[in-house]
Amino acid sequence: MTANALIPRVVASLKKNEFEWISRFLYERTGISLSDGKQAMVMGRLDKRLRKRGLNNYSDYFNLLGKPGYEDETTVAIDLLTTNETYFFREPKHFEFLKTVVYPQHDKQHKFRIWSAASSSGEEAYTIAMTLAEYFWEDGWEILGTDISTQVLERAVRALYPMAAAEKIPTSLLKKYCLKGRDEFEDFFLIDQVLRSKVRFQSLNLIEPLPEIGVLDVIFLRNVMIYFDLETKRKLVQRMIEKLRPGGYFFISHSETLNGLNSSLKMVSPSIYQRVA
Repeated sequence: MTANALIPRVVASLKKNEFEWISRFLYERTGISLSDGKQAMVMGRLDKRLRKRGLNNYSDYFNLLGKPGYEDETTVAIDLLTTNETYFFREPKHFEFLKTVVYPQHDKQHKFRIWSAASSSGEEAYTIAMTLAEYFWEDGWEILGTDISTQVLERAVRALYPMAAAEKIPTSLLKKYCLKGRDEFEDFFLIDQVLRSKVRFQSLNLIEPLPEIGVLDVIFLRNVMIYFDLETKRKLVQRMIEKLRPGGYFFISHSETLNGLNSSLKMVSPSIYQRVA
């Protein structure tokens, strides 16, 4: 090994024109708009990919994206730039609303279906599953979890999480639906098989035509639209509402709003809407 091999490769800073290029690329592929000030985020998430490829600047790396033969790298880059924070029982008022308002309204004439439309690594979908299992037990319900990132979906399917992720799970539910790991998995817990069997995950790009996924009683689209421009939001909400049963509920983050985006929705509580037509 030479002395030079021990010197870490230096990656140049992200230039303005490079940030503009990756912003356009990401918008065209995912609908996500990178706002000014996200340069550090882009560098932080892609730096290791440049080093792995032996590249010194972002232009050389971006030249690979979208090119034949580099499909895997393109997927990795999109995964890294679109993966966002998530955790169990995030925004707990939503789950309380499910238990006290939504579930009691269900007539049980059809299977109760919920779509976690930006499910990331599965915490939201499994949180919903715990509340459903408490109300309906094992029968008559199912959850669809989708995300553009195949990387996080693999973690969702595995359903194995570090013990630190259990912090906000109520103790009674943690004991009932989560299995503590042993030996090399001592610091992890696994979601119970009964819940895992009721949650189906699939890769889905929300800005592309939606596949046939059936009719939903509830749709969760939280912490997603803050990354979209107004026109992308409007088109997305319209397509998603067409999948929602009349009277069904649409949940977004408390930091978001659907005001003016769809006339068939009425707000019943901050960040909670109901389809009325």
